Amino acid sequence: MKIDFKKLFIILGATFLIAFLGSAVTTPSIGSWYSTLNKPFFNPPNWIFAPVWTILFLLMGIAGYSVWREGKNDQDVKKALKFYFSQLVFNFLWSFIFFYLHQPLIAFLDIMVLWVLIFLTINNFKKISTNAAYLLYPYLIWVSFASILNLAIVVIN
Repeated sequence: MKIDFKKLFIILGATFLIAFLGSAVTTPSIGSWYSTLNKPFFNPPNWIFAPVWTILFLLMGIAGYSVWREGKNDQDVKKALKFYFSQLVFNFLWSFIFFYLHQPLIAFLDIMVLWVLIFLTINNFKKISTNAAYLLYPYLIWVSFASILNLAIVVIN
């Protein structure tokens, strides 16, 4: 199938815009507020987050493009992309709530909604492109881990 570079650029642009905005609200708190929190023994080193999220956002964008190229007028595609963009919003909100507002408990509630939205996105993508759905499994696994980490931070602080 021929690559639609316009759609690819738009969806990768939108996806990485969320990544950029999330990073913009996260980065200032890493060396200050976040460094003062007690963290569980399984907390990864700070340097791991940027490359992991970069890969995950790239996979998300490719998955979103794979679904969108199947036809924007198709009702299944429209529904799947609504879930896709909804989960992107909640992804950003998590960063904003946790790192900018310094509210780990509220962020935990957000990440639970995010997890459900990712799950629903995968299920809706699967109807259109199994490969696109598979590209989101690492994201779901990482957010599952991040949810446990977020809850642990709430409990020990």
